[in-house]
Amino acid sequence: MKNTSIRAASDKLIFALDADNYEDALSWVELLSGHVGMFKVGKELFTAVGPKIIESIKNKGQRVFLDLKFHDIPNTVARAAQAAVRLNVDMFNVHASGGSQMIKETVAASWACADKLGLPRPVILAVTVLTSLNKADLAEIGFSKDAGEQVLHLAKLAKNAGVSGVVASALDIAMLRAKFGDKFIIVTPGIRSA
Repeated sequence: MKNTSIRAASDKLIFALDADNYEDALSWVELLSGHVGMFKVGKELFTAVGPKIIESIKNKGQRVFLDLKFHDIPNTVARAAQAAVRLNVDMFNVHASGGSQMIKETVAASWACADKLGLPRPVILAVTVLTSLNKADLAEIGFSKDAGEQVLHLAKLAKNAGVSGVVASALDIAMLRAKFGDKFIIVTPGIRSA
């Protein structure tokens, strides 16, 4: 039986820095450093503060998940991903619905950039179906599959295109584990800070 220490469990926690300013975000980093495995910088914080928040987190020896959900034409996403690599983020994500070509080009460009700069290759995840979307929302945007089927379809597409895992609802973990095994990374949205 595998022994999982408390430290190993906390390493799996990603804290969402849902702040709109540098000072609040950094205070969370200072408070939680050593207690979580990674800090998530999303669209609100990154737009408000810019790359300096990532630099500050990295300077404190902490890991960063850049949650910008890249989704555009392949060349544009690949270049944005290279910019993320140059920031030395540990993880970032793309929308699986951007298609396999977008994902393949992003993975290749990211890893080539990391190798050229002597940086670790970041973990690249694909967002399957946003947890805010219900069956009616999926139908409205043209998805004929139910949410579970759509998640599985997009996860398979993304895995075959080279990502290390997906961002998906906690309700989809068992299905994804059964299909893709234990080495496939699954990140789930969870508890938010008050």
